[in-house]
Amino acid sequence: MPLLAVNLLSEHLLLLCSVLIFAAVLVTKVGSRYGVPSLLLFLLLGMVAGKDVLGVQFDDFELAENIGHFAMTIILFTAGLETPIHEARPVLRQGTLLSTVGVLLTVLFSGVFIWLVADSAIPVSVSLAGCFLLAAVMGSTDSASVFSVLRSKKLHLRENLGPMLELESGSNDPMAYILTIVLTQVIASSRGAVGVGSQVMTGFGLVFLQVLVGVAVGFGIGFAGRWILGRLQLASSPLYAILILSLGFFANGIAGLLMGNGLLALYVTAIIIGNRTDLPHRKEILHFFDGMTWLMQLVMFLMLGLLASPSKMLPMILPALVIGLFMIFVARPASVFLSLLPFRGLSFRAKVFTSWVGLKGAGPILFALCPVVAGLEGADDMFNIVFLITLISLLLQGMTLSPVARMLRLSYEEDPKVETFGMEIPEEMGMLRDHTVTEEDLQGGATLRDLGLPHGIRVMMVRRGDSYLVPHGSMPLEVGDRLVIIMGDSDD
Repeated sequence: MPLLAVNLLSEHLLLLCSVLIFAAVLVTKVGSRYGVPSLLLFLLLGMVAGKDVLGVQFDDFELAENIGHFAMTIILFTAGLETPIHEARPVLRQGTLLSTVGVLLTVLFSGVFIWLVADSAIPVSVSLAGCFLLAAVMGSTDSASVFSVLRSKKLHLRENLGPMLELESGSNDPMAYILTIVLTQVIASSRGAVGVGSQVMTGFGLVFLQVLVGVAVGFGIGFAGRWILGRLQLASSPLYAILILSLGFFANGIAGLLMGNGLLALYVTAIIIGNRTDLPHRKEILHFFDGMTWLMQLVMFLMLGLLASPSKMLPMILPALVIGLFMIFVARPASVFLSLLPFRGLSFRAKVFTSWVGLKGAGPILFALCPVVAGLEGADDMFNIVFLITLISLLLQGMTLSPVARMLRLSYEEDPKVETFGMEIPEEMGMLRDHTVTEEDLQGGATLRDLGLPHGIRVMMVRRGDSYLVPHGSMPLEVGDRLVIIMGDSDD
């Protein structure tokens, strides 16, 4: 008998959400200690809290789809704000090919494979269109998983792989989503071959339209947002973050009204706004969005875990394992190598690693809700297979990204981050650097004046232990003091 029987929409909603979110925050410590992706732990926690274990009842697939879409907008928007355009520009063509041709090839290879093994590996009746629908649902890499895993593990990759992988995962949803919608409609309509062909051609037209409109709207709202931010003075930094978020939502909504892809428009808008050199209160804005992103990831993955039913997944373990391993070791590598064939400057090792970063996550699970909401036969089994493949991907790929990058000699240690204790200055004033005082520094004298700093270098603050001290020339220094230094032009 379940230990807890709570309807998620009852009066106990806030209590239940607080307990789940509190537990999810705690399990991140486990993930960081043992190298387990936090998103995987959130999914598992949701499954444990669900109806098969602790008894929390939540089976509103349509509500889950809406909440998941909202969460994805926040996650993608934050990723766009933190993407340096000078890093993304050199890999624009590679990322675009991976997010379009790469997805199409993955769906093609996987769909054919599923059709070939359907009778022996999948214990349900699946049509040819159903096989390609299952492949389409899993055709894209998940942006939330890629951004979270790459950034939480602080992977610094050679050959511009980081920006390329983030660009791919942030822009490949339109292709997978449109293929999912078109194939869902094909199966639901059950019309003749002419109707199917017409819908498929319409689907490819929609993919082109969604990408074109999404990018155009993103550029338009992005540059309009930059213009507004340059001329608007607000009372506090949180208002800037809220204004920027509203611009992202506006881009999403306008693109949707114009038959474009809202997530792509929002992502492009965020990149353009985030790369404004004089963005006011940049640090506070990014902190605001980082917090929002963590909350959205918690909510989305916990919710998707609640939807899952482990008892119904048991018969689907074998097909999920067979299909998942094929996608990881055959379909994804084949699509990556073929898509990146024109780029001879990209090493074989880089293409192997790109093949390995085919992470699944919330995106495929959310796409799998479309057939369920449409009421297709066998959609529940499809959802369970996709959920299991996501778990396999996060376990096998998500936990091994760092070791694989090191094995392929593609990762490197980044220079230590400059510690400025929250201080920021406009770029035109110079650069902030930090320095820890050593015994060698004090050999010529123990005061700040005795350091003999060159012209154009000034000490702005001294941290000694937990104290922050205002510097002056006769100030005695101690070994271990942390100096915040500004380097710029001098009028001396």
